[in-house]
Amino acid sequence: MLLSAESAMSVYTVHAPPADGPDGRGATDNFVFVRDGFSFGAFVLGPIWLLYRRLWLVLAGYLVLSIAMEVVMTLLRVGAGTRVAAMAVVAVLMGLEAASLRRWTLSRRKWRPLDVVVADDQEAAERRFFDRWQAMRSADYDPLAIDRGAPPPTRGGPDTSLPPSLPRGDIVGLFPQPGFRR
Repeated sequence: MLLSAESAMSVYTVHAPPADGPDGRGATDNFVFVRDGFSFGAFVLGPIWLLYRRLWLVLAGYLVLSIAMEVVMTLLRVGAGTRVAAMAVVAVLMGLEAASLRRWTLSRRKWRPLDVVVADDQEAAERRFFDRWQAMRSADYDPLAIDRGAPPPTRGGPDTSLPPSLPRGDIVGLFPQPGFRR
């Protein structure tokens, strides 16, 4: 069975460092692209991968979890096969959640998520993002501004945005009417 071109694409989230410039966006060369998906490096070399990515709090949690699991399994006199299986489950979870743990650490450090990009590799993701970024900046578009839609309702006059209320006693949905027998 042939795989489609869409299945080879990866999803990247783009994060900007905390505001440090006059426009509050930071330097674009400091943007971080985090690929979503399974991380083989985090699966095979969990603690080393965490050290390399500087995820200190996650590393501490990983070590506490590993030590606690070993202590509990020793107290329960669990066999070697079960120990290996339990640590393999932790390694698989580390591989599956590596990108989420990295995004969580970036958000704790006050990094701002800017965009989501779908591309074949990180270089293509960077090219797509910066093409859009340049187009947005040239059009006086501020990605940090929040569009809240319509103005908030006023209290002075009748509110026409709400639907008319139903008379009391009526039931909405697929329920029997009050007073009828089943």
